[in-house]
Amino acid sequence: MNTAKIGLALSFTLLVITACTAERTDNDNPLTQSKPEKEQIKQIKPGTPNEENSIVKTPLAEVSLSKGSADFSKHANVGLALQARYHTEVVPFPPRRESSIIQPNKDNYLPTPSNGVFLTSQAPLSTFSVDVDTGSYANVRSYLQLGNKPHPDAIREEAFINYFDYNYPAPENKDQPFSIFTELAPAPWHKDRKLMRITLKGYDVPVTERKPSNLVFLIDVSGSMNESNKLPLLIKSLSLLVNQLSDKDTVSLITYASSTKLLLKPTPASEKSVILDALKGLKAGGATNGEGGIQLAYQQALNAKIEKGVNRVVLATDGDFNVGTTNIDELKAIIKEKRKQGIALTTLGFGRGNYNDAVMEQLANIGDGNHAYIDTLHEAKKVLSRQLSGTVQHIASDVKVQVEFNPDAVKEYRLIGYTNRKLRDEDFKNDAVDAGDIGAGHTVTALYELTLAGAEGQIDELRYAKSNKVNNPSELLEVKVRYKLPGSEVSKMVKRQVKQSTVLNDFDKASEDFRFAAAVAAFAQKLKDNRYLTGMSYPEIAEIARKSRGNDPFNYRGEFVSLVEIAPSL
Repeated sequence: MNTAKIGLALSFTLLVITACTAERTDNDNPLTQSKPEKEQIKQIKPGTPNEENSIVKTPLAEVSLSKGSADFSKHANVGLALQARYHTEVVPFPPRRESSIIQPNKDNYLPTPSNGVFLTSQAPLSTFSVDVDTGSYANVRSYLQLGNKPHPDAIREEAFINYFDYNYPAPENKDQPFSIFTELAPAPWHKDRKLMRITLKGYDVPVTERKPSNLVFLIDVSGSMNESNKLPLLIKSLSLLVNQLSDKDTVSLITYASSTKLLLKPTPASEKSVILDALKGLKAGGATNGEGGIQLAYQQALNAKIEKGVNRVVLATDGDFNVGTTNIDELKAIIKEKRKQGIALTTLGFGRGNYNDAVMEQLANIGDGNHAYIDTLHEAKKVLSRQLSGTVQHIASDVKVQVEFNPDAVKEYRLIGYTNRKLRDEDFKNDAVDAGDIGAGHTVTALYELTLAGAEGQIDELRYAKSNKVNNPSELLEVKVRYKLPGSEVSKMVKRQVKQSTVLNDFDKASEDFRFAAAVAAFAQKLKDNRYLTGMSYPEIAEIARKSRGNDPFNYRGEFVSLVEIAPSL
């Protein structure tokens, strides 16, 4: 009897100990915590005024746990600690692209809130600088393909829209360097809204007419670039560009890490093997003296400057400057001063984890250049091979757009994107104010969401608003574009009026390119958690894009549809 009682007591004690141990293990294990605790790591970005906008959210790695032991050689950072403490097995991840798991994510972005709604009666003018940067779309695409939802500030709507080619006829000569197109149709996301597209299509310079180029490759070889999707991809990407150059072009090569080095003096592109060998010999290591590299690159560009040619520094980096001048305003001041001497700047971003989009995009803007993000060789081929003329040669500079809305015809408007490219209304006529440039063959598209007179608006009617009657009430608006021809300091202006009679009543009757651009704009806004996009699902966006895909020889539009389809699972 006593023996039975003792046995029963021992069994009960063992059961209690086992339960307590399991409970302690679950509570201590960071991989079995409640969802709010494990869902994100918050990384506060330095130098960002708005704390809410300066939080980067990175999902934790999905790690499966089971009993037993395992080979933790491929998961040393996490697996060994877990094995020692919890005697668990870490099941290997399915194959995915390298560096798909970043902890913590220190990518840095400037706040880019979506534009608000304006009453035409109070603010009839909308003025902005054109922007042909596509880096935001490629960057966000890499997030999505890795199964991660991007930070909202990584999403710039205009970069999404302008990533794609649109089939509009270009002007026949560069005296009038771009054609202007407009189109209006119902917005697919709200019955009371219209969508207006303004498109500038640039003159595409034939290869035989391309100006000789003095290109200075400024390459980050610091320790942060020692990843397969950084320096090795950078080398392959710039090699693609070199193979597209002609004998009249020259290339210089400067590297920077803890110090800066001139590895290659101006070398004719005809000596491709010399340039390619210099690229292939690059190795990563050291700190990141970005300022020193920029100063040397601009000096080299000035020394080899080609009068009436293309003179450009091509900065290729993850943007992680940590030595020398790291303040963005001081870097911008350097770039601005060099721009006045006729040297432009293109920035190419690489990598994930400490990618400084804030620096890369701003430096390109101030340097009269464009910014691209290279995540694959396919993207490198697009930017540095198929679109080489547009990347290196401009056909119009300081291009500004100003739209004047007729308050008797348009109640409200909202510009989609171009948040950090907006200008003051008085800047439109001021030739001293810098603006974006259009490269050869580039297409620039802007979309406005409109509420026409008589429709339900988003802002209450003003009791004391003054009506400003115009001579022609059938006009909805007037589009004006100012630009400078290369080498000119005086701007020219073209304008056109948009009639109310041109508004289509059916979204499906709009052009294929219009409908696809609308789908892209919808996706960017929804992914950004834009509060103005209501009542539209990801499947609906994908369906519009799929039906308006059209001729898609390089599968850019097909890839977009795939991104929309995976977005709901993030």
